[in-house]
Amino acid sequence: MYEYFLGQITDVTPIFIVMEVAGIGYKVLAANPYRYQVGETAVKLYIHQAVSENGMSLFGFYDADEKALFEKLLGVSGIGPKSALAILANSDHSGLIQAINQENATYLTSFPGVGKKTAQQIVLDLKGKLNDLNVETTGQTTLDMATPAVDGALADALAALEALGYSAREVKRITKKLEEFSQTNKVDTNALLSEGLRLLTK
Repeated sequence: MYEYFLGQITDVTPIFIVMEVAGIGYKVLAANPYRYQVGETAVKLYIHQAVSENGMSLFGFYDADEKALFEKLLGVSGIGPKSALAILANSDHSGLIQAINQENATYLTSFPGVGKKTAQQIVLDLKGKLNDLNVETTGQTTLDMATPAVDGALADALAALEALGYSAREVKRITKKLEEFSQTNKVDTNALLSEGLRLLTK
């Protein structure tokens, strides 16, 4: 029904963002909500609308190719919206496509909700079928942004990782490294989340 929204970001949480369009605030689930900032205007967000027995949900994406990749993942048996979103949270989408084409099931099972069988199904269904997507590493990491509270940014990043489906144990395993990363660099939540995802999928 929707192709994209053009509006202002009015709220950012570990799970979703709120985008105001023509006076209406839409709750949009995003792979990395901290890619966006409260107050950003004229933001173009590509939308996938999912209807289930529990209601309707909106999923937002950085560009049309990221949306297309999400929809391709949804077409794989065993992959639901939450799993697809967790996979896309890692900004290295070209690396994801390369892993699929190289049948690297080990890499794919590093994502929450993706077991060996599902990883094999992803390879079976999508190998060679994603090369037309123009995806690069997205969700740029900002290293010189002044953040008022690094500890708050770290807490938000850890909450976002758990919201994506990583277990508390997995998140705890990388918390010390993220703390060191945040102390060494002046970074925002987006950068911390990207680094956390890198550590969890390496």
